Amino acid sequence: MPPLSPSEPSKILKNIESVNSKKINFEVNNYLLPIGIESTFGIIRHPGAALAVPIKDNGKIIILRQYRFAVSRRILEFPAGTLESDEDPLASIKRELQEESGYTASKWDPLGILLPCPGYSDEIIHLFLARELQPLNKKPKGDADEDIEILEMTKNELENHIASGDEALDGKSISAWYRTCQFLKL
Repeated sequence: MPPLSPSEPSKILKNIESVNSKKINFEVNNYLLPIGIESTFGIIRHPGAALAVPIKDNGKIIILRQYRFAVSRRILEFPAGTLESDEDPLASIKRELQEESGYTASKWDPLGILLPCPGYSDEIIHLFLARELQPLNKKPKGDADEDIEILEMTKNELENHIASGDEALDGKSISAWYRTCQFLKL
């Protein structure tokens, strides 16, 4: 993959307000932008995340139907999770894959990064392809608030879900699937 464009940080002139929560922080700051203009923006500070597209040797794709409180519904998405403090993205997604799907993978390929909401968040999601899957004898305990159904789909079934709009999918999963198709030349 080609390198990303270089970072051009804005200078924080003044922090106006901050609200801290379990995984994210919200800040309102006065900034000096690289073009020399001062302005006030709200930003969600996020520690980053990692996502895996797990594909079994038989070609079946592991995807989750998970309840998400922010949208009050169950959505289809690939296993993913927020990075712990100073956690390596690959180490994070290896743990999340086990906790959320009950699988481990022997082959990992990076698929690049995704910036899901760059207009108001600094979140970076590290995308991976997970292959050579093996089911665990016992699925590790995940987060207490997780409500997850583990599904297996063919490529056509997944793409029909994406195209039909009959079931909600999140943008990170659709983007990761697109990158997977590029990588595997599907």
